Amino acid sequence: MANKSVSGSLFKKMVTNGAINLKNNHKEIDHLNVFPVPDGDTGTNMQMTMMAGIKEVNNLESQSIIDISKILSRGLLMGARGNSGVILSQFFRGVYSEIAKIDNGSATVQEFIQALVGGYQMAYRAVMDPVEGTILTVVRESAEKVLREQPNLNSVEEVLHMYLDQAKETLIKTPELLPVLKEAGVVDSGGAGFIKIIEGWMMALNGQMLSEAEAQPVQQNVEHYHGAENLGSVDIKYGYCTEFIVKLHNPEKFTEDFMKNPLMQMGDSLVVVTDDDLLKVHVHTNQPGVALTLAQKYGDLQTIKIENMRLQHSTIMNTEGHKEVKKTEKPKAKFGIIAVASGEGIHEAFKELGVDMIIDGGQTMNPSTEAFVKAVEEMNADYIIILPNNKNIILSAEQTLDLCPDRSIRVLKTKSIAQGYSSMMAFDPTQELDQNIEDMTDIVSNMRSAEITYAVRDTEINGVKIKNGDFIGITKGEILVSTSTRIETAQKLLDDMIDEDREIITIFHGVDATEEEILAVVEHAKKLNPDIEVDLINGKQEIYSFIIAVE
Repeated sequence: MANKSVSGSLFKKMVTNGAINLKNNHKEIDHLNVFPVPDGDTGTNMQMTMMAGIKEVNNLESQSIIDISKILSRGLLMGARGNSGVILSQFFRGVYSEIAKIDNGSATVQEFIQALVGGYQMAYRAVMDPVEGTILTVVRESAEKVLREQPNLNSVEEVLHMYLDQAKETLIKTPELLPVLKEAGVVDSGGAGFIKIIEGWMMALNGQMLSEAEAQPVQQNVEHYHGAENLGSVDIKYGYCTEFIVKLHNPEKFTEDFMKNPLMQMGDSLVVVTDDDLLKVHVHTNQPGVALTLAQKYGDLQTIKIENMRLQHSTIMNTEGHKEVKKTEKPKAKFGIIAVASGEGIHEAFKELGVDMIIDGGQTMNPSTEAFVKAVEEMNADYIIILPNNKNIILSAEQTLDLCPDRSIRVLKTKSIAQGYSSMMAFDPTQELDQNIEDMTDIVSNMRSAEITYAVRDTEINGVKIKNGDFIGITKGEILVSTSTRIETAQKLLDDMIDEDREIITIFHGVDATEEEILAVVEHAKKLNPDIEVDLINGKQEIYSFIIAVE
């Protein structure tokens, strides 16, 4: 029997089902947003946003559609992650703004259509520079379609069926609206994620309630995801996706322009929204610290999330933790060293050089500021030195300087495992802090480091043509070479790194490097400099076949 209205209980089932459907399929959405090294987080960000809202809904006893949509909106705002997550939260905020106007316990077909319209309108208003060919276009054209056809729609099922059909139709044409999508041959990932939510709504209307399951593997050649397998990379002007929530000191005197105007000068993808005494900001910028400092003028920071959009894989962004190297109680030491590292063998190598605590993380698992603060709090030492070992982790590590003002902390800006390892070669526990920092910095400045990983898309970056499945050599944060074999890639990297003045090469080999490949790399290093000392370490790291340090 067709539904002539949406009650609170039905709305709760719909949004819950939509969130679960997205969660169960988020890997497919992640697949649409991939850089040549393993990456992708649109689906992850959207599903985490939705599940944060659903968590609040499930804690609500009221069955009022107004109460449910209100608490959902608030929960989504608090849990919004990434640009797509913030836009999604604003869509549901717009839905609530219209549902709040109804004067009975259920939304009629006409009121439900207006709620969908309110959703897209609020989403557009929240984004400073709306871009067509994104989730925004999908929600707008779908709502406009059912609004035009409103006189002919007599049930919620008819509304959603038409809404979903239009969403899929719009998604297919997103490459025609956004040049970067057309160039890559893909559809918009945010729009694809939104469709998963609406498909969940339809299932709920048909009595098909879902349960959370393992995320489904990526499906290729699905009709309305055509071209997803060809996704390449795009240059990103502003590298840090910066999000935070502020509890305002004087919400009645605050206007969104206080944040919008300065942030527009230092980034893009800006979203600034307020909800009572809360301020939510999303911006892509190269100066996240400046943005946070600005926010503190108006209130207290409640949550902070900073990511490098090109590199971080958010499916594991909440997998953070640290391993104490020394588990027995010790008297207070002069120095305590914290390092970020991934790979059992790399952990052991750092321990052998004197690292006291390891935070498990790295390229695809950027630990949060909270993880660093916890590590600092557990460190019993006069002076603490932190080795981030990844350029995307430095900022999180530096937040401890403000969050732990009673501790003496130095962050050595190591950008790779190789740099962190080499810096420890210069550490001397008998020296004073400043001398150690100077010596460790000097060795980092003079050494050369590189990594080898694999490509998952055909593309071209910095003049280097990259094919899916090829191996890529990265140095100084840039892709220097790409070939079809690890050995050739490593050899070309070493050609750029080794000369007659270099004395030591340390090679961390990962889980997928073969004995033949390891020996070939060593042989080539010796060929370039017969006198160079080779130190082989079984790092057991996952992402990089080889991590190389040359001193």
